[in-house]
Amino acid sequence: MNRAAALEQLGERFDVLVIGGGATGLGAAVDAAARGYRTALIESEDFAKATSSRSTKLIHGGVRYLRNGQLGLVREALHERTYLFNNAPHLVRDLPFIIPAYSWSEVPYYSTGLAMYDLLAGRSNLPRSSILTAREAVKRIPGLNAKRLRAAILYHDGQFDDARLALTLARTAVDHGATVANYTRAKALLYDGGKICGVTAVDCESGHEIEITARVVINATGIFVDAIRSLDRATANLLTHSRGTHIVVPTETLGTTRHAIIVPKTSDNRVIFMTPWHGHVIVGTTDIPTTQIALDPVPTQEEVNYIVQTINPYLARPISEADVSAVFAGLRPLVNRRAASSARRSREHIIDVSPSGLVTIAGGKWTTYRKMAEEVIDTAATFANLTRTTSPTASMALRGATTKTAQAEILRPYGTDAAHVLAIAKESPDYAAPLHPRLPYIGAQVVYAARSEMARMVDDVLARRTRALFLDAQAARESAPTVARLLAKELGHDQVWQAQQLRTFAQIASRAAISH
Repeated sequence: MNRAAALEQLGERFDVLVIGGGATGLGAAVDAAARGYRTALIESEDFAKATSSRSTKLIHGGVRYLRNGQLGLVREALHERTYLFNNAPHLVRDLPFIIPAYSWSEVPYYSTGLAMYDLLAGRSNLPRSSILTAREAVKRIPGLNAKRLRAAILYHDGQFDDARLALTLARTAVDHGATVANYTRAKALLYDGGKICGVTAVDCESGHEIEITARVVINATGIFVDAIRSLDRATANLLTHSRGTHIVVPTETLGTTRHAIIVPKTSDNRVIFMTPWHGHVIVGTTDIPTTQIALDPVPTQEEVNYIVQTINPYLARPISEADVSAVFAGLRPLVNRRAASSARRSREHIIDVSPSGLVTIAGGKWTTYRKMAEEVIDTAATFANLTRTTSPTASMALRGATTKTAQAEILRPYGTDAAHVLAIAKESPDYAAPLHPRLPYIGAQVVYAARSEMARMVDDVLARRTRALFLDAQAARESAPTVARLLAKELGHDQVWQAQQLRTFAQIASRAAISH
């Protein structure tokens, strides 16, 4: 991906213009481009900067929906899970989950629910659930509290790297002819005869304005959809929001990198996951209503305490704040259905078409991004009288798709592009060197991010091209000077730019760390 070339191409006329570079927008761009529509996507920040890089990293049907009787929603998500396993095997992997049962009555309750989960999955490529003895459960997860443990239920779901999937979607869209640009903000909507025909956008780096024209404009800006709708004079909000916080602790907490724990019902009726990820363990999440809309929401001390207190009874060695290497939070977009004028609806997302033709898709989750994209492009194509074609994405491999094992686990998300990273590593000792002793990344990944993945800032590299900030906030901060130097060399920036980047990233990293 080349940003300079993309900015030049934005002056052309498009069939479909997508505003928003998170899961939903990128999925829509892939779907539109794969159908042969002339497609553009702009993102005001970096790809997956907000919610789409701050998930629980699961591709799943949602076991909590079973409790609510939302079987249709679970079935749809489980079928989408299968598509992702087939289309992006380098990004999605099987992760076995264990539900510990500390009373015998829990065993038939959980096993029956998960048998239904298996049934709804249909012809899944994952193993079916089963019952484990207490000894078998502890053998799989040595960090599990064995006291009074009666048995456990084992089931399988998918785990992925959310920001890397977002980048893969961006590159897949470009591979199919789309024009994609980050740090390009929609400033105003363009109208022709009362109907939207494009946007005025601003290149956030140069400040230059660009008029982008299209037959239909899709608002897929996630937690910010109402801000874009306000440009179209909408008054009622489609969304409310809640904040989900996660903490990151050492892999020794579980004693395994192969199995996860799920607490299926907390004191406040939540589900808490404890999952191994990139050599660490993610624990979360909370669900706190909020009216503060932010790219980088700050977790509260109460949320951190809640997660620690909730998970500790299930651990052989309780964790404390001293074990936490990073914290992160994201905002979940929740649909306010009464505000929609016309829509295709599901329980989790909504598609709204304004009188002037702004097509907005709101809500949803990563697992169902492909289905949401298909639906919103169907809607947009109908509105704009585009030649109707069927979405090919259910069986379309994403960029880099391969079932071959990468030479190093950290290169697995690159898929077939891992060879390009390794080739860069041979160019210079700097590129082959680790960024930090506590991080699994090397300099070549920074260079590759600048050359091929449209990385523009230190935060882009340490938070989303690699996941350093989400694994160890302090180590990420200490590696920032190296990243700034490598980026500056690739992008042609000076020492002043590097110093500014380090100041900015220090502020970002401080929000991802707990002061011990």
